[in-house]
This record gives sequence, C-alpha cells and structure tokens, in this order.
Amino acid sequence: MKIFFSICALSVTLVALAAVEVPPENQKKVFCVHGKWSAYRKGDGHFGIEQINPLLCTHLVYTFFGIDANGEMVIRDPWLDLEENDGQGNLRKLIRLREINPDLRILASVGGWIEGSDNFSEVSHDGEKRKAFVRSSINFLEKYRFDGLDLDWEYPGRREGSKMSDKEAFTKLVKDLHDAFKSKGLLLTAMVASEQHNAAISYDIPQISKYLDFIKLKTYELHGFWSPNIGHNSPLYGKSWEKNVDRFLNIHSGVRYWLESGAPAEKIIVGVPLYGRGFKMVNEEDNVIGSPHLGPSDPALHTNDAGFIGFNELCEKQLTEQWEEHWDDEQLVPYTTRGDQWIGYDNEESLRIKANYVRRYKLGGIMVGNIENDDYLGICGKGLFPLLREINRALEDKSSDQVIKSNKTCP
Repeated sequence: MKIFFSICALSVTLVALAAVEVPPENQKKVFCVHGKWSAYRKGDGHFGIEQINPLLCTHLVYTFFGIDANGEMVIRDPWLDLEENDGQGNLRKLIRLREINPDLRILASVGGWIEGSDNFSEVSHDGEKRKAFVRSSINFLEKYRFDGLDLDWEYPGRREGSKMSDKEAFTKLVKDLHDAFKSKGLLLTAMVASEQHNAAISYDIPQISKYLDFIKLKTYELHGFWSPNIGHNSPLYGKSWEKNVDRFLNIHSGVRYWLESGAPAEKIIVGVPLYGRGFKMVNEEDNVIGSPHLGPSDPALHTNDAGFIGFNELCEKQLTEQWEEHWDDEQLVPYTTRGDQWIGYDNEESLRIKANYVRRYKLGGIMVGNIENDDYLGICGKGLFPLLREINRALEDKSSDQVIKSNKTCP
C-alpha cells in the first residue's frame, strides 16, 4: 500500500514497462447497471431489455426491487417485471440475454435511494427478520433465475429511519446472506458510499469485505446542484485547493480509503457515470470548477430532470448547438458550457483514463451507471454504446506501453 501512495505524490506519468515483472491481471469485470424506469421514456429516450448488449457486460445489475418490514423481497413494478395482466415480462427477457452471452451474470438489486433506509434498518436489527430476508431472497433469485443479489441500502446510519447501530446490523445482514448463498453458488455484492466521511459511519469495511464478492463504490454523484459550488460528477482526483470534506469527493480518495481500511483490491469495483451533472452559472465567464452557481442546469429532453443529462442527450445536443469543451488537468475529466449551462460529464478519454487507473492498481473492474444513458442508438455517429465499448477496450488492452496518468494534487 505504501507504493500506491508514494507513486501518487511523485506527480509523474506512470508507464507500465514490459521489462517490469508484475503479477498477472485478473479479468476485469464490467458491471452494467440498468435502471428499468427508462422503459417508460418516450421516443428515442425509450430503453428496454431489448436494447441491452450483453456482450459488453460481465455482470448486469437490474434495479430495483424492494424489501418490506417483515424481510420479504418484493417487486415494486409488477407490470414491468412480470407477464401477468399483460405485463412486459422484464424478468423473463433478462434471462434470455444469456442466450447471447452465456457467461453473463445477472444480479437483482434491492434498495435504491427511493426505497429508503427504514425497512433495511428494521430487518437488519432483527435476527428473525434477517432469516426471513435470506430465505425470501434465495427463493426470489432461484424463481427468476438470477445469479445473485446486489444490496443497495442508501445508506446505513445516515438517513431517515436509520439507527446509530446500522453499521453493525448491516454487517450481520451481509454475513447471514453470505453464509446462505455460498452453498448455492449465488453472488453477493453491494453498492456502497465511497467517501471517507460517509463510509466510516455506514460500514465495518474489514468485516463486510470478507462476505461480499464485490464492493461497488458509488464514485459518482460526488457533486451536483446540491453542492455549494460547481463541481464534477465523478472526478478522478481532487483539486489542489480543496479542503475538509471536499477533498474526499473524488474517485482516488474513495479507492484509497477502502483499500487502507482493508478491502481487497480485486473486490473493488469503481463506479463511473454515463451521464452528466449540471449547473446554471452565475456568470458565463466564471465557469471553472469551484465557481458559484444558481442551481441545476435545465432538464434534458428524455430524462427531464433538472441538473441531470445523459451522455446520449448531451451528444445529441452538441450536433445542433454550439457547446464549448473544457478539460480539467487536475481531475482528468471534461466539462462543457453553453450560455449559462455548465455540464460535468465523462467522455471516451476520461473513461479510458479511469479504466487505466483500475488496471494500474489491480482493482476488480468498473461499474457503469447507467447503460441507458450511453448513445445506444448511435445517433451521435460513434456507433452503438461508444462509452461502454471504450471501457471494455481499455480494460482489455494488453499493450505493454499503457500510460496511467497521475497528478500531484491527489490527497
């Protein structure tokens, strides 16, 4: 671990030389997160199971299912997931993706921001309810032929309905699931907060690392219109002037904290977004990261959420509108501006750098959130799923002269 951080402080470009003997790399995982609500979007914004390319993913995370107060795993959108009452039958369609890629592992994700913390906390603190959830989840996974469960409790100990003892209760829940899943060959993963000041409240990292097959760091949503100043959705490194909590809001800081706390590198999956977070600028000339803002950017055509824009929506805008492109040399990410609009997003170059980062530090892989925000129709002239394809290409590149960028400002 000392090598990891001393290298960062050197402020150099690191080159992997063929003459240097290093341990062989494990195959990097590509976790493709799919938000099923995109099936309700209209026109070119509609994205269903039929649009997924399973050859670009090693794992597909289908979001979300619920957990009730008694420990039962529940379907929150039966019309979309099931076939009864003229439903869309998404669960059946998911399994058919294995006909295209037999190696694809499909995970059912339970939780999410809207699900809240109340039921997770209630179930995790009660031994009988934990047993009920273990039984229910196994029955659910086997019935619908999932390969495993992804826990997305947002977040233990930190929201309405949480308890101070959620950290310990979450550990018990993860252990109970692991013990029951192991003999059945089911995977267990979790989406977790990456930032030190939040993760320290929510997770007993050495313990849950024993029981989880993969730990998916939510290294995006690190800045948005809720932030006091303009910031990038998913910066690789921090800014040199950042202090206090702000210095933890980047990928490198999160990865470092989880590694230092005992998480195995090969289990860590780095989250990258295929969408941008945007702001309305106070002054068009004051457009650098750290500038003040007046709130979220305007809603985009398909997602229609202020302060949020899919890569597909942004690149489509750029076909007909004049946007000024910028690059932050410290954080190694792009942003773009037009009028009073400021969007921090990821493109092929920044995702290639992040993939190289994952390889350099022998992490487990990348989690892509969410695949329906890529250019899945090829409207922007770079083919289908250009960002997801670039991630796969960079993770698989075996050239000996692969360049990994670092900088002097990483904390």
